[in-house]
Amino acid sequence: MHTSVEFRDDSPKEVPVRGFLHRSPDSKGDWLILTHGAGSNCNAPLLVALADRFSESGLTVLRCDLPFRQMRPHGPPPRGSAERDQQGLAAAIACVRRQTSGRVFLGGHSYGGRQASMLAADHPEIVDGLLLLSYPLHPPQKPAELRTAHFPRLQTPALFVSGNCDGFGSIDELELALKLIPARTELFSVTGAGHELLSKKNRDSLPETIVDSFRRFEQA
Repeated sequence: MHTSVEFRDDSPKEVPVRGFLHRSPDSKGDWLILTHGAGSNCNAPLLVALADRFSESGLTVLRCDLPFRQMRPHGPPPRGSAERDQQGLAAAIACVRRQTSGRVFLGGHSYGGRQASMLAADHPEIVDGLLLLSYPLHPPQKPAELRTAHFPRLQTPALFVSGNCDGFGSIDELELALKLIPARTELFSVTGAGHELLSKKNRDSLPETIVDSFRRFEQA
């Protein structure tokens, strides 16, 4: 198990970056930024487990709190916070770019992944690949309210990881939605998992499986 160190960046004119850094012992210079869902923070068990495994695999990982979470420790993002949350991710990317000439990947769970994909759709060159965990395709029991308006503009390769019991979008619905994306995509289905992905049954094996899947995807 690798240890993490607290990370802060208060560059002028940019949204503050707050999180934890997992440095890889054999990094080739590539980094991954990971962020959380609407009801969580960067200490979510899934993010911590993934950061440990990714750093073991050779990536330096920054798991960070979105701006809305920096402002309030609990509760969902307030209405209208998406733009600033995307600015926070852009600030984290800029911060990482100052520290490496390698590739930079961006990942997020649920709301965090949605904001990551929207940022990448607006700025195609901002990262080298996306890891979208439990993408919230639509609100539960509201399949008509699709969150795919930006998909046709997404030029960044993206690996989607979703449980086959996720109320925010079935595997069939996701497969259909991914056809809207011109970039290279792949969908990894986690059998028996819901929106949180991690469970008592899979917590020892799933993080490594996700890491292996993403490492294969980004090397393809």
